Formats: sequence, structure tokens, C-alpha cells
Amino acid sequence: MIKILIVDDEKPILDLIDMNLSAAGYSCVAVQDGIAAIDAVEKDTFDLVLLDIMLPGADGYDVMEYIRPYKVPVIFISAKHEVRDRVKGLKLGADDYLVKPFDITELLARVEAVLRRNHKTERKLVIGDVEIDIEARRVMRAGNPVALTSKEFDLLLLFAENRNVALFRENLYEKVWEDAYYANSRTLDLHVQRLRKKLGWEHELVAVYKVGYRLEI
Repeated sequence: MIKILIVDDEKPILDLIDMNLSAAGYSCVAVQDGIAAIDAVEKDTFDLVLLDIMLPGADGYDVMEYIRPYKVPVIFISAKHEVRDRVKGLKLGADDYLVKPFDITELLARVEAVLRRNHKTERKLVIGDVEIDIEARRVMRAGNPVALTSKEFDLLLLFAENRNVALFRENLYEKVWEDAYYANSRTLDLHVQRLRKKLGWEHELVAVYKVGYRLEI
């Protein structure tokens, strides 16, 4: 399982990130100061660090410099929005920089992108009796192959990587079909119906009123 260290001194934000990443299937460790972050990296192995800048003990820039030899990918998450702050963070070796306040779906997307770039994504996802081989783009249900179209597989992967998170229909459509969503389109709904039938997810793949869909696990 992908393991992520979350470092933020604001507990509501820390808890929000922890809750959503855990719901998406990641293993998370959460700390509230820079020294605790350094201790955590020294004692354990992480696939990614989400790092605030304004921290007690040691600020995010100091933490970044200290943990850089461990070669763990880092995303800075900070209220410091000036270009010079972003440039400094990236020059120190961070893989990305996200400004607060942020949308949780954007955070999840950036986490996935950084993990992919660093070849730390899980090659297979298992949800109940459904196994998704990401690299081979193959799906098995209870040991039997499931025939999916390319778009159905892409949509399934989005749900699987963001399980228990409500995804906006506009974002789903734009990511899978790479086109602007228009309100009268039934394409997304039809694909969701087909996934429900093929995977036996009539109760797991739920509609979220005025939002879109969520895979409930």
C-alpha cells in the first residue's frame, strides 16, 4: 500500500487531508511540526510527503533540505502563494506546490500525478472481488475476466483511485473523454450503468445529488 506522510500544524486541514487520502486507499501518517516530520522520515519509509511550510520546530523548507537525501517525493501545501515561494520550494527539490485553500479533488489528482511520475503507483488495485491490473488494463471479477471498453476502464480507474470520494460529473467527463461537459449529455450516466452491471456494483457505485458519483467501499 502507498504510504504518505502529511505534515501540517493546522489540525482541521491535517484531519481533512488524512481522512480523504485514507478513504482513497492510501496509508497515512499525520504530524504537526517539522521535527516530528524529520523523525518520521528517519524511522519509516514513505512514498510521498505532503509538507506545509509554516511549521513549528523546523519550517517546511528546512524539513525539505533535511529529508532530500532520502529521495522521497514532496508536495508543498502552503498558504504562501507568492511566485517566489513556489519557486523556492521547487528549487529545493519539491515535485509540486499546492496553494491553500485547495479543492480536495485537485489534491488527490496531484498526489496521483506525482506518484506516477516517481513510479510509485500500485500496479494492481483490489476492491472486493474486483482486481484491476493498471499496467495491463485488465479487470477480473471473482477470478473471471471482465470485458470493458477503453472509456469504461478509464472511468473505473478514476473511481478506484478515489474510492469513497464524491467526484463531480464535469470532472469525470473531462478527464475520461477529454472534452468539455455539457449538461444534457447522457454518456457518463450510461457508462456508469454499464460498470454497475458488469462489476456487480449496483449498490457500491452511487449517485451523489447535484455532484456526480462516488464509489463506496
